Amino acid sequence: MIDDLFMEDVSDMMDEDLFDAGVLDSMAVVELVVALESKFGIKVPVSEMGRDDWNTANKIIEGVKELRNA
Repeated sequence: MIDDLFMEDVSDMMDEDLFDAGVLDSMAVVELVVALESKFGIKVPVSEMGRDDWNTANKIIEGVKELRNA
């Protein structure tokens, strides 16, 4: 999904900080959250959108899994 939205393949940097890598910024996070909510039928609470909580691809995947199972 990150590749589709931002034309960035992050498959080789799953644990790298996506903000430090220049893949995500505040606007990109909003786009990503909207896309995730739409695709997976979840609601991402603002309290879960902290930079340290969603700063790697693996953390984003785990966050979506947790929200889908909630």
